[in-house]
Amino acid sequence: MSKPSKVKSRRKYISPVFHLQSKDEDDQHITKDVVKNVRKTGHLNLSSKHLASVPDRMFSIYAQTDESQVDIDFSRGIKEDEAWWNIKTLTNLDLSSNVLTHIPGKIGMFQDLVILNLQDNLLTELPEEIGNLTKLTRLCLNHNKINKLPKDFNKLTELKYLSMSHNYLECVSKSVVDLIMLEKLDMSNNAIQKLPPGIGFLVRLMELNISNNKLTELPPDIVNLRGLLKFDISNNSIRHMPDMGELRKLQWLYAQHNDIEYIPSFRGCEQLQELYLGNNFLKEIPIEFCETMTHLKILELRDNQIEVIPVEITNLFHLSKFDITNNDIKELPNTMGLMPHLQTLKVDGNKLKQIRPDIIQTGTNRIMKYLREKISEEDLQAMNIPSDVSYDCKIFPDRYTMRNGNVLNLAMKDISEIPEECFLEAKEANVTSVDLCKNKFHNVPSGLLLLSDRLTELNLSSNRLCELPDFLSDLTMLKFLDLSKNQLNSLPENFSKMVFLRELVLNNNKFTKIPSCVFDMVGLEILLIKENGVEEISIEGLKLLKRLATLDLSNNNIHVVPPELGNMTQLRCLELKGNPFRQPRYAILEQGTDTILSYLRDKIPI
Repeated sequence: MSKPSKVKSRRKYISPVFHLQSKDEDDQHITKDVVKNVRKTGHLNLSSKHLASVPDRMFSIYAQTDESQVDIDFSRGIKEDEAWWNIKTLTNLDLSSNVLTHIPGKIGMFQDLVILNLQDNLLTELPEEIGNLTKLTRLCLNHNKINKLPKDFNKLTELKYLSMSHNYLECVSKSVVDLIMLEKLDMSNNAIQKLPPGIGFLVRLMELNISNNKLTELPPDIVNLRGLLKFDISNNSIRHMPDMGELRKLQWLYAQHNDIEYIPSFRGCEQLQELYLGNNFLKEIPIEFCETMTHLKILELRDNQIEVIPVEITNLFHLSKFDITNNDIKELPNTMGLMPHLQTLKVDGNKLKQIRPDIIQTGTNRIMKYLREKISEEDLQAMNIPSDVSYDCKIFPDRYTMRNGNVLNLAMKDISEIPEECFLEAKEANVTSVDLCKNKFHNVPSGLLLLSDRLTELNLSSNRLCELPDFLSDLTMLKFLDLSKNQLNSLPENFSKMVFLRELVLNNNKFTKIPSCVFDMVGLEILLIKENGVEEISIEGLKLLKRLATLDLSNNNIHVVPPELGNMTQLRCLELKGNPFRQPRYAILEQGTDTILSYLRDKIPI
C-alpha cells in the first residue's frame, strides 16, 4: 500500500488566514510575560492581535498587588521590580487594528490612562464609563463606525489630541466644545453637516481637520481659534468663508474642493504661508488680497473660473509656487517675470495667447524669462516705477515703493553692497522685512542696524557669506531668518539673544553640528538645517526648545538617532531622510512624524 501524501495529511492542520477569535483565544494574549511588562512599564500593546473582544484578563492585571494583599516574606526577600510599590499603573493602552465591536464599561477602571488607541476597529459607540478616564491626553478613534459620542465625553478635559476621522458621525456633539485643552482635532472623513456653536472656545487648538464632510458653512466663531496653525476644510460644500483676519497664527489653509465663490479677506494673517483654494468657483483674485498677503509662499487656485491675474500679484514676492491650472486666463502680467522666489508656475489648461504652447511646456524658468523680456514702460508704471527710469537702473527702491508692504526687496539684483541712504529710506518707510537673497554679498550690510527696532524678517539666502557679524544679534525683534545656501559653518554665540526668533533656516551650508546658540532661542518653532554635514543630534540642547514644531535634519551625516528624540512629542514635522543611520529604517521614516517618534520612544532603555 502506498503511503498517504504528506501534503494531504497536513492540510487539516492549516489555519485559515483569518478567523474570528473566541474569548478564550483573546484572553491568551495576556500572558504572564505581558502582565509583568505592563506592571513594569505601564504600557499594554494589543494592536493587530485579531481581537474580537477585549480580553477579560486585561482587567485583572493588577489583581493582588496592593499593600494589604501582598504577603511579603522578608526573610526570603523580594525582587525589587516585583514589589508592589514599584508597580506602574496602566498609562498607555493600544487596542488598535483589531475587530473589536464593543468596549466594556470596565475600561473606566484604568483612571491613570494617558494614551488610549482604539483606531481601526469596528466600534459603533463608546461606553459612558470612558468619562472616568479624566487623565487622557491622547485618544485615537479613527477608522471605526462610531455615529455618536457618549454624554460623559466632556469629562475628558485633559485631552490634547483627539482623532475621530473615518467614522459615521453626522453631527459633532456639544461635549467636544468643553475639551478646552485640545491642541489637535481631526474629524475628517465623516458625514458632518454642521459644527456646534461654541467651537471657538477651543482657543488652544493648533490643528483642525474637518475635511471630507458635508459642511455647507462655517460658524462665525471659527475665527476665535486664534492659536490655529493648520486648518483643513477641503472636500466639503462650503460656499462662503468668513473673513479670516483674526486667525493671526494661521500658516496652512486647505480649502480646495468646495463651492467657494470669492476669496475672503485675510488681512491680519501675517503668518499664512500656504493657501489652497483649487476646485472652487472663484472668478477673481482681489487686489486687496495681493496687497496684504506678501508673506504667502504657496498659492493654489487651479480648476476655478478666474479670467484675470491682476498686476498686483507681484506684491506676493515671497511666492514660490503659483498654480492657476485650468482657469479662463487669457494673459499673464509681464511683471510676474520679476517675482524673485517663484520656482513653480503652473498655467496649463488656460486660454493664454501671449505665450506659445511650446514655451509653456518648457517649464517655469522659460516662462519667467519670456515674461521678463516682454516688460514695457507701461508695465513698470503699473509697479510704481517711473517710466523714465529703466528697471535695471533702479536697483534700490525709494521709501514710497517700500511703504507698500513695508518691505525692502533687493532679491536677484546681482549686488554686493547697499548704500546707507537706502536703509535710511527703509527706516522712514517703517520696513519690517528685508529680502537680500540671490545676490553676491560676502558681508552682511551694517545698515540693517538702522532697522533693528522693527525688523522681523531677514532673508540672506543664496549669497557668499562665510561668517556672520556679531551685530546681527542686535536685531532682537527678528522672527524669521533665512541663511540658507551660503558657506557658513558656525553662528556667533551672541545669537542666543534672538529669543523672539520663530523660524531659522540654515539649509545648504557647511555646519557639522547644530550651533549651541540655537538652543537658547526659546521661541524657536521651525529649525531647518538640511543639506549640511551635521554628524550628531544633541538631545540635551533640543529638549530646551519647548516650542519646536518642525525639525528638518535630512541629508546630513548623522549615524545615530538617539531614542530620546521620541520624547519631543511637540514635534509636528520631523525629517531625517538622507542620513547614513540604520535605525529607524526607511519604511518607518516614510510613515511620518508620529510613527517615527513612537518608534524612537519604544527604543528608550527602561
